[in-house]
Amino acid sequence: MAARSTRETMAETHTKQLVVCIDNEGYAVSLEKRKIYIALRDAAAAKQRLLRIADESGEDYLYPKKSFRPLAVKRAALAA
Repeated sequence: MAARSTRETMAETHTKQLVVCIDNEGYAVSLEKRKIYIALRDAAAAKQRLLRIADESGEDYLYPKKSFRPLAVKRAALAA
């Protein structure tokens, strides 16, 4: 696996955020409560109070922002 530059790693940490699902009502097949997901930055979705969530396959979908809470993770942990 090729080493990643610091610039690539820093860019990635600014465009992705870890979130935990707190409510899957209406999305029980797609979302698991208490599961950690990756939220991708999407300004257009944010204006509509939505989060772009990536699943295990790499696909991403829009869900209500109120269904998630952000997780605070130290930058060093994300780089590992």
